[in-house]
Amino acid sequence: MSRPHPRPPAVIAVNAIMETGRIRFTLCGRDWVLLRPACLEVLWETLDDGEFGDDERLPYWVELWPSSLALAVWLKRNQNRIIGRNCLELGCGLGFTSLIGAYLGAKVLAMDYNADALSFARQNAEANALPHPLWVLMDWRKPAVAPKSCDFIWGGDIIYEDRFVEPIFAFLDYTLADNGRAWIAEPGRITFERFKTTLLAEGWRFRRMAGEYVDALYAQKIPVSVNLWELSRK
Repeated sequence: MSRPHPRPPAVIAVNAIMETGRIRFTLCGRDWVLLRPACLEVLWETLDDGEFGDDERLPYWVELWPSSLALAVWLKRNQNRIIGRNCLELGCGLGFTSLIGAYLGAKVLAMDYNADALSFARQNAEANALPHPLWVLMDWRKPAVAPKSCDFIWGGDIIYEDRFVEPIFAFLDYTLADNGRAWIAEPGRITFERFKTTLLAEGWRFRRMAGEYVDALYAQKIPVSVNLWELSRK
């Protein structure tokens, strides 16, 4: 008989209630509700072959991923660094970590490639009675911001395909201020190892700032391990 997996000593627990049209949970000292059209499993069944082309737009944004929860906790711990600063979230999805940033006093530009995601992100600002970040429909391959204009850039589990490595690096290199910092939360994906190789080749540096365990929002025996990386120019 196999032994049960030991539970890590410190786990981010959110006591989430997962519903088709919303997610309710508690984090960073307050209750949250995120509105969404449906869960990913339901939306997946509605997709047709046209969604799976070279520029596929799969609706991963309808879920709240463990990396976003870990990133939110990191932002709370670093409130003194981001308050009043120009910040940008890459791939904001339902808007949660952008709302956390705004809640903590940062000047947040929240971008996503999917107009439906931004529509729900706006609704979530209203549902949580928070000031709106600047919601922007943007392709990271075509930055629509001033060069080197952001003090901090963050993203939760955004580097999950090899084809994202080069354009995300190019976007960071274009948008991040010379002395700025980028924070990426990710669950140990092989693709991120390839991203780190690109950073080194381009003269950037990276540091693993934290490792968190996050209770999975869906049924799972063990918490999800999430790494928090800080990226910067040398």
